[in-house]
Amino acid sequence: MEFAGKIAVVTGGAKGIGGATAEAFLRSGASVAVLDVDPKVPPFFREYPKNALYVITDVAREQEVARGMDAAISRFSGIDILINCAGIQRYSRVTDTTEEEWDLVMGVNLKSAFLCAKHAIPAMQKRGGGVVINLASVQSFLSQQNVAPYTTSKTALLGLTRSIAVDYAPSIRCVAVCPGTVDTPMFRSAIALSPNPDEVLQECIEMHPLKRIAAPQEVADLILFLCSEKAGFITGQYIRIDGGAGLAIAGSKKEK
Repeated sequence: MEFAGKIAVVTGGAKGIGGATAEAFLRSGASVAVLDVDPKVPPFFREYPKNALYVITDVAREQEVARGMDAAISRFSGIDILINCAGIQRYSRVTDTTEEEWDLVMGVNLKSAFLCAKHAIPAMQKRGGGVVINLASVQSFLSQQNVAPYTTSKTALLGLTRSIAVDYAPSIRCVAVCPGTVDTPMFRSAIALSPNPDEVLQECIEMHPLKRIAAPQEVADLILFLCSEKAGFITGQYIRIDGGAGLAIAGSKKEK
């Protein structure tokens, strides 16, 4: 299989894009360590008792990240791939955002990627190289209303991606994956806050020219491609998987 003998660490791998990615790597022959704050181990782990490791980890705290990476290295003898999927969404404008909420979003969405890369890259270098994937967002380029901390954190991930790609080449590649709306538990929880979740869902569908939202597995498939030898000449880039969101000029309508 494509990733037989490879070791991947996936943050936020309990569910959503992270869960789909962890499962895809396992099905492709990799050994996978998931670092997630969720105490509930994903059901698919039961299918891979030898190749799957779950470490309850607050990835915004360096001591816990170091412990999680050490556990992965101890269990699997190294790290080849790091997928920084952990993320949260909060809704507020700059003037409405508390310092605590700002720090929380930056910690999970941005600081965690820095900390995980800091502790994973030396292990990759010992094995001759590796790949870091940072889960950014279409909101690294476009912003909806009331998402100041989120869109800021996702935009900053592009800079972190470039820095890693430049500083650790040629042995380490780093790429940012930027999804549009994806049907994840985080998305469902977010629209549930609306008085009319079905209406919000339809609005999300309509904002994408492909007239649907993505499945987590579609993003996972892209991540696996970017980690493979087939993508060996791609580094420091952002790859949008967003159903065409933002392509049309605001207010324009397709002729029938």
